[in-house]
Amino acid sequence: MGIERTLADRKGKDFCELPKETITNSKSRKKNRRRSKKMTSPFQKLFETCKDVFASGGAGIVPPPPDIERLQSVLDGIKPEDVGLRPDMPYFVTNTGQRIPRITYLHIYGCEKFSMGIFCLPPSGVIPLHNHPQMTVFSKLLFGTMHIKSYDWVVDLPADSSTVVKQPSESLTPETRLAKIKVDADFTAPCNPSILYPNDGGNLHCFTAVTACAVLDVLGPPYSDPDGRHCSYYLNYPFSRFPVDGTNIPEEERKDYEWLQEREEPNDVQVLGKMYSGPQIVES
Repeated sequence: MGIERTLADRKGKDFCELPKETITNSKSRKKNRRRSKKMTSPFQKLFETCKDVFASGGAGIVPPPPDIERLQSVLDGIKPEDVGLRPDMPYFVTNTGQRIPRITYLHIYGCEKFSMGIFCLPPSGVIPLHNHPQMTVFSKLLFGTMHIKSYDWVVDLPADSSTVVKQPSESLTPETRLAKIKVDADFTAPCNPSILYPNDGGNLHCFTAVTACAVLDVLGPPYSDPDGRHCSYYLNYPFSRFPVDGTNIPEEERKDYEWLQEREEPNDVQVLGKMYSGPQIVES
């Protein structure tokens, strides 16, 4: 999802490597490797599969279909107990004094090729609309019910139309782009993992927790400001607000399109970054 990079910047080096409590030390690795040959945990298998799938990847590079299917299959097998989470944990409860539900992001692993983390949302928690530039993203809802709304940019309007429209002076930013709604529905675990691609599949999305829920995210490659993969946030408006003359979108289909306007990072979202402390994985 979209705020892993922001949290990484806040935490510095701690978010750029596997935390000590997550990875076994070098003295025990040989024993663990021997054990892993006999029994590999689902979470360990996910980590190893990610390393393999994203090994030759990079910005804008989508893994081959067989690798997509392999990683999706492994992710589908992950259960809350595999990562040490339960709905009754403090992460998923909103305190009486909190006006805005606090979201917790558990960082698991990060390198230049991919990152792994878990978002823990109490009821009514919201991850605002954001993008994943040049990234392939796998998400698995571990438990709970979540409303997902996602979009893809529209890039195939006719030449006499425009995907960029100048906005009124009171707008936050000078331009807005047209996007097509990909998903707008509730999802309840267990359900299939979702996959977002650099240019389709719902690359821009927002999450709203209907009940307490947890989402395991795998990003390849992760956000990186120096490499131009910034996390941008957006406001959404109905198509009718900024109509385009000459568009080939039929009237009855225009409800499936909205204008997305880039905004500053929302200040009404509380996200607490923590290091993952669940079952260990072994980095070979």
